[in-house]
Amino acid sequence: MTVWDDLVGQIRVQEQLAAAAKDADALVTAVSDGKPLDQGSKMTHAWLFTGPPGSGRSTAARAFAAALQCTSPDRALGGAPGCGFCDGCHTSLIGTHADVQIIRTDLLSIGVKETRDLVRRAQLSPAVGRWQVIVMEDADRLTEGAGNVLLKAVEEPAPRTVWMLCAPSLEDVLPTIRSRCRHLTLSTPPVEAVADVLIRRDGVDPERAHSAARATQGHIGRARRLATDERARARRAAVLKVPLRVADVGGCLKAAQELIDTATDDAKQMAEEVDVKETEDLKAALGGVAGGRMPRGTAGAMKELEDKQKRRKTRTQRDSLDLALTELTGFYRDVLALQLGSRIAIANVDVQESLDRIAESSTPAQTLRRIESVIACRDAMDRNVAPLLAVEAMTMALRAG
Repeated sequence: MTVWDDLVGQIRVQEQLAAAAKDADALVTAVSDGKPLDQGSKMTHAWLFTGPPGSGRSTAARAFAAALQCTSPDRALGGAPGCGFCDGCHTSLIGTHADVQIIRTDLLSIGVKETRDLVRRAQLSPAVGRWQVIVMEDADRLTEGAGNVLLKAVEEPAPRTVWMLCAPSLEDVLPTIRSRCRHLTLSTPPVEAVADVLIRRDGVDPERAHSAARATQGHIGRARRLATDERARARRAAVLKVPLRVADVGGCLKAAQELIDTATDDAKQMAEEVDVKETEDLKAALGGVAGGRMPRGTAGAMKELEDKQKRRKTRTQRDSLDLALTELTGFYRDVLALQLGSRIAIANVDVQESLDRIAESSTPAQTLRRIESVIACRDAMDRNVAPLLAVEAMTMALRAG
């Protein structure tokens, strides 16, 4: 098992990263610290991974980070770095390597303060590994100020530091940053490849694995959750009933409220799992006593944690709503395929009866307008429109067709 095994359906990207890792290994082995990288090398100090959600951007970055830290003795005999078994590979993949920093955010954005901390870390030499690697999984969430801070580090990198930025598209990253990165584009993996990973790695029943991979149209993370989480399957089933429930104004408003309530429940569930432990850990660190008052001077730290948890809850709710809207888009995409007699595979075969019913009772033009209304709802929430108002406007538009 190599570090590339979880990189599904990305053969070209895997080949490029493997070649760069091999050049990086040769450079570290043969060149003294501080010497500039060879201009002919396939290795560089900054990488930008882009691709649609679920394509495996962060998986590719983590695998590359592991290959850079590989310490397998087979390398001396001509073997490719990235064995998957050595300590460097293993700790990089599970996120415990001292020289591999994985940055992801539960909040709506990554600010200047966090980015400055990363830039300071990037100036350090590797502690135990061969490279100092910083993987930013949500580079598209950098604020403008944070992006300007990051630009300086990418322009003038430390000799053995590698930045790996992940974003949905090039347009989600500042032009000045992306122009200084080597760009790799990932594509949506085939349904069969996603199903194979679920069966092989997660032990999912083959029938359920293929159903989840098909329903999520190749989105690896969503497919895994759908295949392994009964609650996720129940939520999806409820979302796919919305097109049949918007026959009147009352149904539209009720469906909108239920979508919001479901997203709120998801956010609440995550808060219950994470917030309590975070709060108790901070209280203990600040010298608080269970059931007693907190020491003086700690109110600011507690308030900062509460604000962070509130922002995370907001993002969780928006992410849950966005997933519901994505599933609605997929439903109407299947309707349009049926109306046009397309040969593309239907994703939501488990609700074939509903698809047929909507397809027969509407026209392709109405279906396109409905898809546009779902997209408009997503855009409205990106502009911070109140979620309930945005979703109510969408369900009314779905009714009108």
